[in-house]
Amino acid sequence: MNSAQIEIQLIASLVAIACAIPGTFLVLRKMALITDAISHSILPGIVIGFFITHDLSSPILILLATATGVLTVILVEFIQKTGLVKEDTAIGLVFPALFSIGIIMISKNASDVHLDIDAVLLGELAFAPFDRLIVQNIDLGPKSLWIIGSIVMITLSLLFTFFKELKVSTFDKGLAASLGFSPILIHYGLMTVSSITTVGAFDAVGAILVIALMIAPAATAYLLTQDLRKMLSLAILFGIAGAILGYWTAHFLDASISGSITTVLGIIFLLVYLFAKNKGLFSVLYRQKQQKIEVLLLTFLLHLNNHSEKEERHVKHLTEHINWQKVKAKTVLNLALKNNMITVEDKIVSLTEKGKTFTEEAINYIITNKDTEIEKMKDRFFLFRG
Repeated sequence: MNSAQIEIQLIASLVAIACAIPGTFLVLRKMALITDAISHSILPGIVIGFFITHDLSSPILILLATATGVLTVILVEFIQKTGLVKEDTAIGLVFPALFSIGIIMISKNASDVHLDIDAVLLGELAFAPFDRLIVQNIDLGPKSLWIIGSIVMITLSLLFTFFKELKVSTFDKGLAASLGFSPILIHYGLMTVSSITTVGAFDAVGAILVIALMIAPAATAYLLTQDLRKMLSLAILFGIAGAILGYWTAHFLDASISGSITTVLGIIFLLVYLFAKNKGLFSVLYRQKQQKIEVLLLTFLLHLNNHSEKEERHVKHLTEHINWQKVKAKTVLNLALKNNMITVEDKIVSLTEKGKTFTEEAINYIITNKDTEIEKMKDRFFLFRG
């Protein structure tokens, strides 16, 4: 592994860290789409900055691009607050307009500069090691490494300093205001950091990868934990893993690095989406199936509680009168027997003392409109779930 490969992976990992932190809060605030808007709408700011300085490495470009990103947020919220359209519609109106203005500026006035549409959208990490920072004939490494590294340090410093304020304002704006925090100030601070991060990563990785690194790791972490600190750590971990695995995927396939990293992040998200313990698709489907069986069990126990006639408590009654299929009836009976809710003698089903107690409590919860308490009751009574 040569130095260029190490530098590319290091830059990609730092971009992943820089994007994961604001991305986590954007996902929690249900503002993921705003990342797409910012990553595209900063283009006019970059172009205007280049027209002023004629230097693509000038900090003025970052300042103007950041200002354009914040302007995007302001315009989106202004349109949304009119009540005429929703947030996603407002985003869909603002960022294409600003992005188109930037494209027109490039095509009319900077067609001979490398600010082309492909570079803006895709970026190319493979070229990042060749743009070096040289001070007094001393090679200090890729410029992107210093830019992204500085953004990471600033972002981490702000996170540690304002973690409590960010946490409270994210989950409860009213509480934040009552504690003396300014939710609006924190909100625009977060948007400013997101804009700076996007601009800093723009030249090295492009808009598409910035969006992927902002949202995919945070969304993946969100499926695994509800603890904010753990979510931030997991988002950073997934981002770095996606960056490194994506690079080597691109290396072996001789494909786009940005495209490969984005694909790997998508695969990681898909795996977690399917197999996450609590929020994964298979877990959700299993719980839904489990709840259906338990509802059937509760229905059956209530039926037994309301009828003393043998014919109503006969095993065949499940298929003949309740109209259950044999497999469903057998599943319910087995679950009730495993949990010691019933006894079966000569195919006549009777409630045990445990079954009677469970049924009486269930009826009480239903009558008092505390259906949600039944889940807690199941945890107390059930040895085996459906």
